[in-house]
Amino acid sequence: MRYLLLQEAAGLGFVALPESHMYQLVALLKRLHKEIDKLTIADRPELPHVVAECADLELLSQDFAVVDGLDYVSRLERSFASLQESEYPLISLLTEIRALQAQLEYLQEEE
Repeated sequence: MRYLLLQEAAGLGFVALPESHMYQLVALLKRLHKEIDKLTIADRPELPHVVAECADLELLSQDFAVVDGLDYVSRLERSFASLQESEYPLISLLTEIRALQAQLEYLQEEE
């Protein structure tokens, strides 16, 4: 298991993901950052900034929690699926998000 440390608007966030899929999530977040300014709507989803990735994590504060990777990607998918974008081809971003989501769902079913 790998952990991703994210700087979100509300503070720090932690996402747990199998090592085999961490690269995909990091690449997806980088792509979303690259493309988010191309959206023509005013209400763009808030994207976190990737701060670090690590193999071990021990949280010493009750103020934080680790979010499961599938839950995080599902939340990301919902935030982009709800957008009413008419100019930018949003379907390409949703396809990438949903591809990772499907892979994580498959992994969860296999466990």
